Amino acid sequence: MGATEPLVQFKDVRKTYDGDTLVVKNLNLDIGDGEFLTMLGPSGSGKTTSLMMLAGFEVPTHGEILLGGASLKNTPPHKRDIGMVFQNYALFPHMTVAENVAFPLSVRNIGKSEREERAEKALGMVRLDGLGGRRPAQLSGGQQQRVALARALVFEPRLVLMDEPLGALDKQLREHMQMEIKHLHDRLGITVVYVTHDQTEALTMSDRVAVFNDGIIQQLDSPRDLYENPNNSFVAQFIGENNILNGTVEALADGFAQVRLDGGGAVRARAVNVGGIGARTSLSFRPEKVHIEGIGANPENHLPALVEETIYHGDHMRVRAKVDGNEDFTVKMRYRSGREEPKPGDQLFVAFAAEDCLALDPVPPTATA
Repeated sequence: MGATEPLVQFKDVRKTYDGDTLVVKNLNLDIGDGEFLTMLGPSGSGKTTSLMMLAGFEVPTHGEILLGGASLKNTPPHKRDIGMVFQNYALFPHMTVAENVAFPLSVRNIGKSEREERAEKALGMVRLDGLGGRRPAQLSGGQQQRVALARALVFEPRLVLMDEPLGALDKQLREHMQMEIKHLHDRLGITVVYVTHDQTEALTMSDRVAVFNDGIIQQLDSPRDLYENPNNSFVAQFIGENNILNGTVEALADGFAQVRLDGGGAVRARAVNVGGIGARTSLSFRPEKVHIEGIGANPENHLPALVEETIYHGDHMRVRAKVDGNEDFTVKMRYRSGREEPKPGDQLFVAFAAEDCLALDPVPPTATA
């Protein structure tokens, strides 16, 4: 395999279960050797089906999947050199932890002494030294997830697939395990394809994220570029918090659009994905990019706002206001002791730079469902 050739390739892959509706539509995706790529999207978007086709548990209706340049078409799951980690752990309750981890080696006819040695090494990688003699039921949820991870790594696969592996854990443990898995990936240099509907998880762990919706990759990019430069309204709304105002393009010049809002206001915005003059557009901007007029404000754009609610969050305050008809417009303000804060009923202005306001395709009705 050439140095620059991807480890995994999806080529014009489609999948239908009923012969009519495509769950995955013409998927073309290259995944680099050693990359951590996350497939992110809502339920029914095609992300899990794509992972299951790569694992061999589903068969593409059309197209081809390659691993290391070789087609997987006639290769059964257990011969694909792929480790799998599931949400429900799938551990054998009657086996010890060490026996669970060694199981992939036993089905590959590895000798007992080597199985035990490699299982012990794998448990050490996930910081479960000395727990090999326990049963899964004697472990916490986080420890069981580590066992499942060790089992996926023990036979040193070229590729590890993870399907919502942290979904059953509580918030604090889930965040801890995110970093554990990311650090393990960095240390071992393995290739990971990860499926989740949790945007924070995807942004935290991934080298690149493929955002799925309606069987199509809407955007494939680094976490930073997905957040800062979404290329359509679905991605803008699905990744992070987002304010939306709708309007009509009045002018286009030098990469910026002049937009007349539905409520009558005028805004200058970065023209990311818009039609011509007269086209409808959705303006997208992050709550932390918006300021209350007079508090670190950039007056390039400013709109009247009626404060509906303020919520203290410790390091910041969230101000919910009515802006141009949107009653859930949110501003995130850094909290400063002693400073007078906005109060419900206050009439003020919100301000934001044109560079931080993205003019995108109009939000389709299904995107906000």
